[in-house]
Amino acid sequence: MVLITGATGYIGRHLVARMVTQGDRPRVLVRDLKRAAQILPTDKVELVQGDTLDPKALKAAVQGVDTIVHAAFITADHKESTGNHYEDTNVRGTGNLIRAAKEAGVKRIIELSGLGTRQDKPGSYMQGRYLSEQMLKDSGLGWTIIRPSVLFGKDAPFIKGLTDLIRTAPVVPLIGGGKTMFQPIYVEDVVTVIMKVLEDPARTNGKTYTIGGPAYYSFSQVIDVLLDTMHASRIKAPAPTVLVGVGAAVMEAVLPKPPLTKAAMT
Repeated sequence: MVLITGATGYIGRHLVARMVTQGDRPRVLVRDLKRAAQILPTDKVELVQGDTLDPKALKAAVQGVDTIVHAAFITADHKESTGNHYEDTNVRGTGNLIRAAKEAGVKRIIELSGLGTRQDKPGSYMQGRYLSEQMLKDSGLGWTIIRPSVLFGKDAPFIKGLTDLIRTAPVVPLIGGGKTMFQPIYVEDVVTVIMKVLEDPARTNGKTYTIGGPAYYSFSQVIDVLLDTMHASRIKAPAPTVLVGVGAAVMEAVLPKPPLTKAAMT
């Protein structure tokens, strides 16, 4: 039995769809049953309501499970708020999951982390990601960590954030002068990697995989592609990272879903 946390998230929902298509029936931990019904094929999965901050729900979710795909994280495209701390879900939630998994005899956890995760990265988001990885490595469980680059695909958060920015701003700020390089990866390719890790525990146990797409693009090139796709025309202006960071902080303060967050810039 495979348990998927974060099953209604962007990668999670695509993973569920792939597994169901292949005839699997995964167990999924979801916080909102109504949202799950809108996103997931609920008649083809085993639903457990709750989240990683709910020990009772976790205890039920991990019973009889061999492997957990852990994708329940607050990602960098979501702002941190009073009731939505990166540390709560990304660190404490992982700790809760590990404890429940060990008590239930789960064999391994596959964690979906983030590109560039390392100890010296500043900010609560990247620090939380690093701590989550370390907790898993030190858990005594079998583990594999997958660090995907920025995702593209229908409604991908990174792309959606940029398209929202283009729609709302007459001038598109080029962070770092637009020279920052990206290696976008298609979400279905990430799912393929997860499936291969699930299928070959002996070869993938204890390993960290950093994955990206076949091509690199500068931030300026990404914006050009989006402008062309949207048939839009905008002024592109180089902007110091510090200035853009201030703008992101302001947007986080006034918008429920800002197109750019401070965490996304780390």
